[in-house]
Amino acid sequence: MLFMPIVVPFYQSNGLGMQEVLILQGIYSVTIVILEIPSGYFADVLGRKRTIILGSFMGFFGFLTYSVSFGFWGFLLAEVILGIGQSLISGADSAMLYDTLLDLKKEKKYIKYEGRLTSLGNIAEAIAGTLGGLLAGISLRSPYIAQTMIAFIGIPAAISLIEPARHKRMLDMRFRDIIDIVKIALFRDKTLQKNILFSSIIGTSTLTMAWFVQPFLQKVEIPIELFGFIWTALNLTVGLVALIAYRIEMRLGQRNSLILITLLIPGGYFALSQSGSIPAISILFLFYMVRGFATPVLKDYIHKLTGSEIRATVLSVRNFIIRLNFALIGPFLGWYTDYFSLSQALFLAGILFFIFSGITLLLFIIEMKHQKKHARHDDE
Repeated sequence: MLFMPIVVPFYQSNGLGMQEVLILQGIYSVTIVILEIPSGYFADVLGRKRTIILGSFMGFFGFLTYSVSFGFWGFLLAEVILGIGQSLISGADSAMLYDTLLDLKKEKKYIKYEGRLTSLGNIAEAIAGTLGGLLAGISLRSPYIAQTMIAFIGIPAAISLIEPARHKRMLDMRFRDIIDIVKIALFRDKTLQKNILFSSIIGTSTLTMAWFVQPFLQKVEIPIELFGFIWTALNLTVGLVALIAYRIEMRLGQRNSLILITLLIPGGYFALSQSGSIPAISILFLFYMVRGFATPVLKDYIHKLTGSEIRATVLSVRNFIIRLNFALIGPFLGWYTDYFSLSQALFLAGILFFIFSGITLLLFIIEMKHQKKHARHDDE
């Protein structure tokens, strides 16, 4: 992710405003939305490794396209290619990890290993942030050229993966199977349904914040040369917290963990909307601490409710909702930023995420109480 610390200035240097920036990201999300669930199903049927390898190839071609593009339409093509690649990998990677732990009889430690994976990913992104900032000193396009070479390394890395044993029968490839799994995830299994809805709202909120970080740094007049270092520090924060997320969750318990996430994520938006000075950057670090905790914990709750034969598809349902939400809210908030102000857009986002996360959390808690009451009744 060499380009992330300077992505908004890069777009702006090619004549794009925040509305167009978030339209591009909305289109990226729509691409993922269209392919998210089918790609997760293909991973369940054809194998996670094959799906991840194909996604890695698409990632390489996407960044290659970015490197030679100079306007909205070239960037649009690159985002579509990257969206296809991301949809193939998304869900398949976490499902592969969980099934590997099942093979090793370590599935109860999933939060620990997902946290470790999140941590390593964010540490890598943190290092890339520093390097990307330095490369931007040559030109804003240099990080994209270097990113193309980094993406290529992902191909042999994917080929080196080992497919874990399957713990249930392999599904026949039928479209109605995809529909059945979606029905299970979003309608039939009420506990899983509420879990996915809450998790997807939180996922949307953290994804949206990532696109507000650089405009906020511009607002408080941070030199662009420091963007990479701040991005590095933010991702190191996510990585370090993710490493100990399982310990925090064990101490707080499920219900308190969910309440904490619900309060602090929208709270970060509200606090940033009222701030316009350099010390307010500390609020970003608090937000990213919560993100580092929430990511492995919320994925683990979903894993515990699904079987191996549908795990990648169910995770893709979650990612589908995240991307669909972002495709709807991202361009709107970009327009709101351009025509009103960044502060007003952050405040509005905080209101929206507080309302939706609060409602879905309440529904989730009610469902958990219902399930516990039902379980006690069965025992009697």
